[in-house]
Amino acid sequence: MSTIKVLHVIARMNVGGTARYVEELIKNIPDSALATGYVQGAEVEDPAVETLPVFRILHLGRKMSPISDFKAWRELSKVVREQKPIILHTHTFKAGLIGRLIHGPHKHVHTFHGHLFDDNSFSLIERKVITLVERWLAHRTDVLVSVGQNVGKELRDAGIGFKGRWISIAPGVQPLPTINKLKARTTLELSRSELIVGWMARMAPVKNPGLLLKVAAQLPTIQFVMAGGGELLEEAKLNAPANVKVLGWTDASIFWSAVDIAISTSDNEGMPIALIEAQLAGVPVIATDVGSNSEVVIDEVTGLVTKKNVDALVKAVHRFEAHPALIGTLGGSGKDRSSKEFSIMKLIRSHISLYKEIGG
Repeated sequence: MSTIKVLHVIARMNVGGTARYVEELIKNIPDSALATGYVQGAEVEDPAVETLPVFRILHLGRKMSPISDFKAWRELSKVVREQKPIILHTHTFKAGLIGRLIHGPHKHVHTFHGHLFDDNSFSLIERKVITLVERWLAHRTDVLVSVGQNVGKELRDAGIGFKGRWISIAPGVQPLPTINKLKARTTLELSRSELIVGWMARMAPVKNPGLLLKVAAQLPTIQFVMAGGGELLEEAKLNAPANVKVLGWTDASIFWSAVDIAISTSDNEGMPIALIEAQLAGVPVIATDVGSNSEVVIDEVTGLVTKKNVDALVKAVHRFEAHPALIGTLGGSGKDRSSKEFSIMKLIRSHISLYKEIGG
């Protein structure tokens, strides 16, 4: 392994947008490496980890555990002492906490891929504590990065950092290969002719799959399909109405080839990779107006941005059903815009510029 200039730290590389974001940085910027723990519970690790230069931090995980977290800090500190990175770049809360407690001549960069203010898997007290900790950690960080302008503003509004210390860098996404729609639907055992609305995300409280099931129950003549794994997968299967098919983990290229419309019901988001991939495949998106969703989906241009409730989401689906030409119009606009705004090269250039500015 060559000399490490940038060591990326993340608690676990579970399949999802954050792992993809980190993967692209390590693959495309020389002298970069990854320090990470292991996925937990029903999560699945991104296969890309096997192709990256990686240091395993045995006790690093998402769940809070003072004993394990202290052990993870010692393990990561050892890696940092031995590898001497110029920049320690942390991602998400747990890695950001442990990584920014490590002293040394290196610079600290921390990226927020969203925030936990609306994540109901944490209690109100836990979220308040996390906010206080983030305020304190911000003073130990050379640069704070948000994946969207709105996410950064919400964090600053919560008293985390100040404007001069923040920058926003959008994800870079490689378009997925698409296949014939009928072939994709046959592969997934879906209807060959009906309008199909697709939901793809981690089955976790912050993604609110239960809200999608409530929407589907109000639209019994429309077919919905859900893809993703996680702690709420079995609950989603159990509660799904007859017009919802729950697939679990699914190849995204086949999934976006099969559906007509994408839908997101999240309580909070950064800039979700799945919605960008949908748009790159020419699929228009319905998304709740949370986090930086409105920077990914431009309302009335590449999709529809709605309030986070059943009625608003039902109304949006009805609109596409009543005006099917919108699917092609908004889908085409989304494909054009996403290919320009969310390129891999734009992501890489922005990070190289940042690293040169603070680390030489």
